Amino acid sequence: MLSFRPAFLILFLSILLLGSCTGYQKLLKSTDVNKKYEAAIQYYEKGDYFKAGTLLEELIPLLKGRPESEKAQFYFANTNFQQRNYTLSAYYFKTFYETYPNSQYAEESAFMQAKSLFRDSPDYQLDQTNTFTALEVIQDFLNRFPESKYRPETEGMSQELQKKLENKAFRSARLYYDLRYYQSAVTAFTGFQQQYPASAYGEQAAFLKLSAQFDLATESVEEKQRERYLEAIAFYQNFIDAFPQSKNLKDAERMYDQSRDAVAKLKPETTAAK
Repeated sequence: MLSFRPAFLILFLSILLLGSCTGYQKLLKSTDVNKKYEAAIQYYEKGDYFKAGTLLEELIPLLKGRPESEKAQFYFANTNFQQRNYTLSAYYFKTFYETYPNSQYAEESAFMQAKSLFRDSPDYQLDQTNTFTALEVIQDFLNRFPESKYRPETEGMSQELQKKLENKAFRSARLYYDLRYYQSAVTAFTGFQQQYPASAYGEQAAFLKLSAQFDLATESVEEKQRERYLEAIAFYQNFIDAFPQSKNLKDAERMYDQSRDAVAKLKPETTAAK
């Protein structure tokens, strides 16, 4: 008798599941708007966002002009978020906020648009257009709702996205250096320092900028070397002023000494840029 219990249990669960699916399929075919709406809310409150979203998507055009429409549209936007359809949820939360700016859900909807875009931000290696969009929407939310209970979380999202952009900027500059495109590396590290003066990558950026400038001078034609070694010397001075205890100090001093020796041997010349 005991050996049949697992099979019976599976059969029982299958019957329940089939009955549930059959009821849901009937709802999809039903023309009873009120019945569909009640079922959609029940599915939503139980956390079945797929079924709730499918029903609400059908209902929204039919509920136009009715008081239930507002709740249906907000819930529908959130069913997309809960299913990780972040591009869609951002769009529907934005649409909701613009349609119902005075709704009880307005502030939450604006926050959820920002959160959707935050979740949709790609890894730092990829194009960051979506990240910039997310930051703009986050700032707009903070401006609109300065006292919002969502402010701490929103500010946290902003900081995380800023760190992602900072990471990408540093690694992009580092890539120029690794590929031996020294002039481009110097330009990229300079831009990085200006944009992120308090970055955790500050010391690395300053050292690599010096190293890139030194290598650029070393590999340059003779008539351009003196000017470029002088730039390396200036970068060294900035580096030791900012990071006097750097672990890269010995390498920096070596490049500084070699740059000074090279400048002493090279005669000043006025030449056209290569």
